[in-house]
Amino acid sequence: MRLDKLLVELNIGTRSEVKALLKKGLILVDGEKINKPETKVDENSVTISYGGKDYAYAQFHYYMMNKPKGVITATEDKKEATVMDLFYRKCPDAPKGLAPVGRLDKDTTGLLLITNDGALAHELLSPKKHVDKTYFVTLDGPLTSEDINALENGVHIGEGDLTAPSTIKYEGGNTCYITIHEGKFHQVKRMFFAVGKQVLELKRTAFGPLLLDEELLPESHIIELKRESFY
Repeated sequence: MRLDKLLVELNIGTRSEVKALLKKGLILVDGEKINKPETKVDENSVTISYGGKDYAYAQFHYYMMNKPKGVITATEDKKEATVMDLFYRKCPDAPKGLAPVGRLDKDTTGLLLITNDGALAHELLSPKKHVDKTYFVTLDGPLTSEDINALENGVHIGEGDLTAPSTIKYEGGNTCYITIHEGKFHQVKRMFFAVGKQVLELKRTAFGPLLLDEELLPESHIIELKRESFY
């Protein structure tokens, strides 16, 4: 890869900015000053140093966000704050081109994966893969055994067929966990509405193999993951 292209992908600066930094000798490539932006380097093994920080290239990046309320799950929006607006405020040095995997409603909190790995995103979202998604739900009233049976075996939410089987973990009171593997619009809220319950709070706690890090408080929002997290 050309050195200037690599520096741009490492988010050190724009093409013109990194050329200026190279010319001034402010960037070290494996400990040496290289002034020519067209220099070819092995992006998988080279170490870039700038401003007292070492940079290593990775093709794909993965982040877990504990999504707060009040932001929409989108890459950009002209009227409302998005999860990516929040993400880049929290992680200004993160590479460009990242996007959320799937959607959480504006008032839904919890686990949201952000990545530039399109193949992984497709795998996690594909209906054929039946990837589980678990939510902690706060309701306006307790569940009955009939409610649980209906939810686990499928309910009508206005789309013809019953929803696919789900799993309910309920220990009394007005809260429960529900695990589904579909991704219909407002599905969890509509499922509980179908048994006469209103969802007051909704938080995703698991997405496929990922579990929401309980130490990832809403104030901190984001941690970076390794590719191995998905196996």
